[in-house]
Amino acid sequence: MKQLALLLLLYLSLNAAGLAQNRIVEIKTNLGTMKFKLYDDTPKHRNAFIKLANEGYYDGTLFYRVIQDFLIQGGSKSSRNAPPGKRIGYGDPDHTVDDEIIDHYFHKKGALCAPRQPDEVNPYKQSDISQFYIVKGQVFTEGQLDTLEMAVNRPIRKKITKQIYTPEVREKLKKLKEENKVDEFREIASRVKKDIASRFELNSNTLEFSEAQRKAYTTVGGYPDLDGKYTVFGECISGFDVIDKIAALKVDENNRPVKDVVIEVNVIE
Repeated sequence: MKQLALLLLLYLSLNAAGLAQNRIVEIKTNLGTMKFKLYDDTPKHRNAFIKLANEGYYDGTLFYRVIQDFLIQGGSKSSRNAPPGKRIGYGDPDHTVDDEIIDHYFHKKGALCAPRQPDEVNPYKQSDISQFYIVKGQVFTEGQLDTLEMAVNRPIRKKITKQIYTPEVREKLKKLKEENKVDEFREIASRVKKDIASRFELNSNTLEFSEAQRKAYTTVGGYPDLDGKYTVFGECISGFDVIDKIAALKVDENNRPVKDVVIEVNVIE
């Protein structure tokens, strides 16, 4: 009897864990339906999104910002019943949450993400969960990803090198070389090289794509320039063709689709 009770408890625990890790929402539009899995380890965004969805907050809003090879963005209450040509997409300061930027979630195609105000007015990167965006992006080659890494890392390494390999150090090494003091030269040169490498390694602004990022960006695609800057709190599990349809729509000068794409969000699991 005791063993049966333990098995039942284990089953209920596993079942509860499974439910916690598989919150599914659908975003229905007049161009089709997309389904998304919400991440369990971004609970602030997950819970806020589910709360607003259950309240019908997003229903009747539009995908108001659509840029091919970049993203589709919607959910803003200012877009509901907005007449053609009206500038829309304003955020809601009453629906912000602390950032949950996690390295292993990135901007692959289908990523469900939260926009936010710029750093100068929002240094803590708080998200505006009153709206959301879905990544369309594009497919990259390995060479293009290498180039993106170099474009970020080269200026950082150059700045560090300038700080450590000063004119005084350069002059000292030059003098040691002229005096043929090989051991002293090598000792200082080696220390300079190690200091540069160490400081570069500790710099949080460098860019190195993980194996998972490289696999995603060279297959399904995405938009890596946004990584680490915005919270990704879910991913598309069906309806990628709908993302493509919306992203391909004709838009006006404000990137609003000429044909309205109306949103309805439902929590289904």
